[in-house]
Amino acid sequence: MKLVVGLGNPGKKYNGTRHNVGFEVLARLAQRYDAGRPRAKFNAEVVETIIKNQKTILLSPLTYMNLSGQSVREAVEFYKLPMTDLLVICDDINLDVARLRFRPSGSAGGQNGLKDIIQRLGSQAFGRLRVGVGRPPPQWDAADFVLGKFSREDQAEIDKCVARSVDAIEVWVEKGMQTAMNQFNADPKQENRKKTKPVEPNSDETSTGRDTTQTNEQ
Repeated sequence: MKLVVGLGNPGKKYNGTRHNVGFEVLARLAQRYDAGRPRAKFNAEVVETIIKNQKTILLSPLTYMNLSGQSVREAVEFYKLPMTDLLVICDDINLDVARLRFRPSGSAGGQNGLKDIIQRLGSQAFGRLRVGVGRPPPQWDAADFVLGKFSREDQAEIDKCVARSVDAIEVWVEKGMQTAMNQFNADPKQENRKKTKPVEPNSDETSTGRDTTQTNEQ
């Protein structure tokens, strides 16, 4: 069984904010699997579904970001889950907008939801999927920035990133952390440039008759 946690703040005024991208990813994941209405448990909204033949719990804490660990610890203890079966999705101001980064463990990196989860679990050894929301402009307070909403241009990128995040979680559930890291930690913009890069007429690829198709393999 897997436990996938999306971080955010409850309440309509936080909808669409940078800090709530974890909620958005989890909602899209539940929608893809037609998981039904959430139920209240662990001071969170909880949905159960099957992803890639594995029972998966989707958990959105309703404690506000800074106390996310309360819900996560209750769920981990209730289901008696090893840390390797836990994945936390959160925003990251140290990543460019729409970049994804899987990590099997590590520090909170300034993300207060992760910080509380680490403190309450007494461990950093759980997976996380960080979603880039961009860096605060100069003179901006980081807390104000993450509670703000995306620009129209950034929102278009985030919408695509949310769908890509759902794909990434499916890979994590089915094939594990290392495969997910290999497939999704690269910059998608660079990958797209690789795929569309024209081949020079006199290059080795054309002169030897080799297949010139570019792939995403890392």
